[in-house]
Formats: sequence, C-alpha cells, structure tokens
Amino acid sequence: MRVWILRHGQAEPSAINDAERRLTDAGRAEVADMAEQLAGHALEAIIASPYRRAQQTAEVMREQLGFRRSIITVDWLTPDSDPLAVLDELADRVEGEVLLVSHQPLVGQLLSLLVDGHRQRHYPMPTAALACLEMPLPAAGVAGLISLADPASMRERS
Repeated sequence: MRVWILRHGQAEPSAINDAERRLTDAGRAEVADMAEQLAGHALEAIIASPYRRAQQTAEVMREQLGFRRSIITVDWLTPDSDPLAVLDELADRVEGEVLLVSHQPLVGQLLSLLVDGHRQRHYPMPTAALACLEMPLPAAGVAGLISLADPASMRERS
C-alpha cells in the first residue's frame, strides 16, 4: 500500500471556530505546487478531514491532478484524531494508493507511528507538506518513508 499524507495548505488564522478556517490564496498556491509530486501516480482515493481547510486542500489537489472521483470525507482525520484509529481505518481500505489530507498534530504523529512504531519522533510537516509512505499493511513501524517535501524545500530545489 502506498499512502500519501498531506497537511492542509496555509489557512486564515481565525474563524468562527477552528473547523471553519479557510485556505488563504497563498495556501491554495502552495497546495497546487505540491500536486506536481503526485502527478503520474495511480491515486485511487483522496480521503480528507471534514474541516474546511482540509476539504479545500483536497479539492485543489483533485483539480490539479484531474482526479475524477469524489473526495471521501471522514471524521478520523481531524487534528486530534488518534493515529492508531487511522491505522484501523486504513486496514479496512481496499485501495493500493491513497492520499490522506489532514492536520497537525495528527500528520506528524501518524508518520512517526507508521515509520518508527511510536509517536515520539517529530517529522516536520509545515503547511502543504507531503509525505509518501510504502507499507505491506497499515501497521506501526512497518512503513518506509519514500519522500517528505514541503513548498519551501521544493523552491530550494528549483
């Protein structure tokens, strides 16, 4: 299974509540730039948090990639979701390649759990950061980290 983990793009600092924060124009641009990393991959699903900024991020990715399927919205990808619960949910998926769109601290904890087998390691996941993992099954400590990039590191390579 190949799992791509994307943190939402830059969002406005406040809204009526955290779930309603929207992407900024800069956030949309950084997500669009990161879509290049997924070009040519055989994504089978885009799964996103119900929070507005994650939904908008998923939609930018969907548009940039020409992905024709609908975005799957789930409540197990919110900022404070349990990474172990995410593993359980992924175990029920049949797709071979998926994109998860979520938030900190979940994305960092999930990376640490999948790669290192625990949640203590810190993986830098600024806005629009994208990690690619390969694993035989969704379980703690079995994933290989294929790539980890963010908009700033992409600009440095250019």
